[in-house]
Amino acid sequence: MTLSIYAETSLPTVHGQMRLRSYRDPEVENGQFNEPLVLISGFLDRSLPVNLRIHSACITSEVFGSCKCDCKQQLDFALAYIARHTGLVIYLHQEGRGIGVGNKVRVYALQEQGYDTLEANEMLGFPGDARDYHQAVSILREQRIERVNLMTNNPDKVAFLERAGIIIDRRIPVKIPGNGDSDQYLAAKRNKMGHFL
Repeated sequence: MTLSIYAETSLPTVHGQMRLRSYRDPEVENGQFNEPLVLISGFLDRSLPVNLRIHSACITSEVFGSCKCDCKQQLDFALAYIARHTGLVIYLHQEGRGIGVGNKVRVYALQEQGYDTLEANEMLGFPGDARDYHQAVSILREQRIERVNLMTNNPDKVAFLERAGIIIDRRIPVKIPGNGDSDQYLAAKRNKMGHFL
Protein backbone atom coordinates (compact mmCIF):
# COMPACT_ATOMS: atom_id res chain seq x y z
CA MET A 1 0.00 0.00 0.00
CA THR A 2 1.37 3.40 -1.02
CA LEU A 3 -0.21 6.52 0.40
CA SER A 4 0.60 10.04 -0.67
CA ILE A 5 -0.01 13.40 0.97
CA TYR A 6 -3.17 14.96 -0.46
CA ALA A 7 -3.32 18.18 1.55
CA GLU A 8 -1.62 19.86 4.51
CA THR A 9 -2.35 22.86 6.71
CA SER A 10 -1.65 24.43 10.09
CA LEU A 11 -4.23 23.60 12.72
CA PRO A 12 -4.58 25.50 15.99
CA THR A 13 -5.96 23.12 18.63
CA VAL A 14 -6.80 23.27 22.32
CA HIS A 15 -3.49 21.44 22.83
CA GLY A 16 -1.44 23.87 20.75
CA GLN A 17 -0.42 24.50 17.15
CA MET A 18 -0.14 21.41 14.95
CA ARG A 19 0.19 20.41 11.31
CA LEU A 20 -2.71 18.46 9.81
CA ARG A 21 -2.12 16.21 6.80
CA SER A 22 -4.56 14.11 4.83
CA TYR A 23 -3.35 11.10 2.87
CA ARG A 24 -4.84 9.22 -0.07
CA ASP A 25 -4.11 6.00 -1.85
CA PRO A 26 -3.51 7.13 -5.47
CA GLU A 27 -4.85 3.83 -6.81
CA VAL A 28 -8.28 4.24 -5.21
CA GLU A 29 -10.91 5.66 -7.54
CA ASN A 30 -12.42 9.09 -6.89
CA GLY A 31 -15.28 9.01 -4.41
CA GLN A 32 -14.00 5.86 -2.70
CA PHE A 33 -11.35 7.46 -0.53
CA ASN A 34 -10.52 6.34 2.94
CA GLU A 35 -8.37 9.28 3.98
CA PRO A 36 -6.18 8.76 7.03
CA LEU A 37 -5.20 11.93 8.84
CA VAL A 38 -2.00 12.84 10.65
CA LEU A 39 -1.53 15.48 13.33
CA ILE A 40 2.10 16.52 13.84
CA SER A 41 3.40 18.57 16.74
CA GLY A 42 6.85 20.11 16.77
CA PHE A 43 10.00 19.06 14.96
CA LEU A 44 10.31 15.31 14.41
CA ASP A 45 13.92 14.38 15.11
CA ARG A 46 14.26 11.08 13.23
CA SER A 47 17.60 10.33 14.89
CA LEU A 48 15.53 9.64 18.03
CA PRO A 49 12.38 7.56 18.53
CA VAL A 50 9.33 9.59 17.45
CA ASN A 51 6.35 9.71 19.81
CA LEU A 52 3.42 8.05 18.04
CA ARG A 53 -0.23 7.22 18.58
CA ILE A 54 -2.14 5.23 15.96
CA HIS A 55 -5.78 5.97 16.72
CA SER A 56 -8.93 4.47 15.21
CA ALA A 57 -11.94 6.74 14.73
CA CYS A 58 -14.75 6.55 17.28
CA ILE A 59 -17.59 8.89 16.35
CA THR A 60 -19.75 7.79 19.28
CA SER A 61 -17.25 9.02 21.89
CA GLU A 62 -15.30 11.69 19.99
CA VAL A 63 -18.36 13.47 18.55
CA PHE A 64 -21.38 12.35 20.57
CA GLY A 65 -19.69 12.03 23.98
CA SER A 66 -20.43 8.35 24.59
CA CYS A 67 -19.21 7.02 27.94
CA LYS A 68 -19.20 3.37 26.77
CA CYS A 69 -15.49 3.42 25.83
CA ASP A 70 -12.26 5.29 26.49
CA CYS A 71 -11.48 6.28 22.89
CA LYS A 72 -11.91 10.05 23.21
CA GLN A 73 -9.84 10.13 26.37
CA GLN A 74 -7.07 8.12 24.67
CA LEU A 75 -7.06 10.55 21.73
CA ASP A 76 -6.97 13.56 24.06
CA PHE A 77 -4.11 11.98 26.01
CA ALA A 78 -2.11 11.44 22.81
CA LEU A 79 -2.69 14.95 21.47
CA ALA A 80 -1.69 16.50 24.79
CA TYR A 81 1.38 14.26 24.92
CA ILE A 82 2.69 15.21 21.48
CA ALA A 83 1.93 18.87 22.20
CA ARG A 84 4.29 18.63 25.19
CA HIS A 85 6.92 16.27 23.75
CA THR A 86 6.54 16.45 19.91
CA GLY A 87 5.33 13.55 17.81
CA LEU A 88 2.40 12.52 15.67
CA VAL A 89 -1.06 10.99 15.86
CA ILE A 90 -2.16 8.89 12.90
CA TYR A 91 -5.97 8.88 12.74
CA LEU A 92 -7.45 5.91 10.87
CA HIS A 93 -11.08 5.50 9.81
CA GLN A 94 -11.65 2.10 11.42
CA GLU A 95 -14.85 2.71 13.36
CA GLY A 96 -15.94 -0.01 15.73
CA ARG A 97 -12.56 -1.79 15.62
CA GLY A 98 -12.96 -2.07 11.86
CA ILE A 99 -16.62 -3.10 11.43
CA GLY A 100 -18.12 0.32 10.65
CA VAL A 101 -20.43 2.62 12.53
CA GLY A 102 -23.68 0.86 11.59
CA ASN A 103 -22.44 -2.48 12.86
CA LYS A 104 -21.07 -0.75 15.93
CA VAL A 105 -24.61 0.41 16.75
CA ARG A 106 -25.75 -3.21 16.36
CA VAL A 107 -22.98 -4.26 18.77
CA TYR A 108 -24.16 -1.64 21.27
CA ALA A 109 -27.69 -3.06 21.02
CA LEU A 110 -26.38 -6.53 21.85
CA GLN A 111 -24.44 -5.10 24.78
CA GLU A 112 -27.76 -3.86 26.15
CA GLN A 113 -28.74 -7.54 26.35
CA GLY A 114 -25.69 -8.33 28.48
CA TYR A 115 -23.10 -9.42 25.91
CA ASP A 116 -19.64 -7.91 26.05
CA THR A 117 -18.07 -6.14 23.08
CA LEU A 118 -16.23 -9.22 21.77
CA GLU A 119 -19.20 -11.55 22.18
CA ALA A 120 -21.39 -9.04 20.31
CA ASN A 121 -18.92 -8.76 17.43
CA GLU A 122 -18.74 -12.53 17.10
CA MET A 123 -22.54 -12.90 17.21
CA LEU A 124 -22.67 -10.61 14.15
CA GLY A 125 -20.03 -12.67 12.34
CA PHE A 126 -17.07 -10.34 12.90
CA PRO A 127 -13.75 -10.94 14.63
CA GLY A 128 -13.23 -9.24 17.96
CA ASP A 129 -10.90 -6.76 16.26
CA ALA A 130 -11.01 -6.36 12.46
CA ARG A 131 -8.52 -3.50 12.23
CA ASP A 132 -5.18 -3.47 10.48
CA TYR A 133 -2.47 -0.86 10.44
CA HIS A 134 -1.10 -1.01 6.88
CA GLN A 135 -2.02 2.63 6.29
CA ALA A 136 -0.14 3.67 9.41
CA VAL A 137 2.95 1.74 8.31
CA SER A 138 2.76 3.37 4.86
CA ILE A 139 2.61 6.82 6.47
CA LEU A 140 5.56 6.04 8.76
CA ARG A 141 7.60 4.93 5.75
CA GLU A 142 6.62 8.04 3.78
CA GLN A 143 7.74 10.09 6.81
CA ARG A 144 11.00 8.07 7.03
CA ILE A 145 10.20 7.13 10.63
CA GLU A 146 11.80 3.85 11.69
CA ARG A 147 11.82 4.10 15.52
CA VAL A 148 8.90 5.10 17.71
CA ASN A 149 7.70 5.46 21.27
CA LEU A 150 4.23 3.98 20.82
CA MET A 151 1.25 5.22 22.86
CA THR A 152 -0.94 2.15 23.16
CA ASN A 153 -2.36 -0.51 25.45
CA ASN A 154 -2.92 -2.90 22.53
CA PRO A 155 -0.44 -5.79 22.12
CA ASP A 156 -1.74 -6.50 18.58
CA LYS A 157 -0.75 -2.99 17.49
CA VAL A 158 2.73 -3.48 18.92
CA ALA A 159 3.09 -6.83 17.12
CA PHE A 160 1.79 -5.45 13.80
CA LEU A 161 4.32 -2.61 13.75
CA GLU A 162 7.18 -4.89 14.78
CA ARG A 163 6.31 -7.35 11.99
CA ALA A 164 6.39 -4.40 9.57
CA GLY A 165 9.92 -3.53 10.67
CA ILE A 166 9.10 -0.53 12.86
CA ILE A 167 11.31 -0.46 15.96
CA ILE A 168 9.38 0.26 19.17
CA ASP A 169 11.84 1.70 21.65
CA ARG A 170 9.21 2.22 24.33
CA ARG A 171 5.52 1.61 24.86
CA ILE A 172 3.81 4.57 26.51
CA PRO A 173 0.77 3.33 28.51
CA VAL A 174 -2.49 5.21 27.99
CA LYS A 175 -4.15 4.85 31.38
CA ILE A 176 -7.80 5.93 31.35
CA PRO A 177 -9.91 5.03 34.41
CA GLY A 178 -13.31 3.42 33.95
CA ASN A 179 -16.43 5.49 34.48
CA GLY A 180 -19.05 2.88 35.33
CA ASP A 181 -20.45 2.78 31.78
CA SER A 182 -17.08 1.72 30.32
CA ASP A 183 -16.10 -0.83 32.97
CA GLN A 184 -17.38 -3.91 31.10
CA TYR A 185 -15.75 -2.73 27.86
CA LEU A 186 -12.39 -2.18 29.55
CA ALA A 187 -12.63 -5.55 31.32
CA ALA A 188 -13.22 -7.31 27.97
CA LYS A 189 -10.21 -5.56 26.44
CA ARG A 190 -8.04 -6.55 29.41
CA ASN A 191 -9.27 -10.11 29.97
CA LYS A 192 -10.07 -11.27 26.42
CA MET A 193 -7.82 -9.15 24.18
CA GLY A 194 -4.83 -8.94 26.48
CA HIS A 195 -4.69 -5.15 26.54
CA PHE A 196 -2.22 -3.68 29.03
CA LEU A 197 -4.76 -2.11 31.39
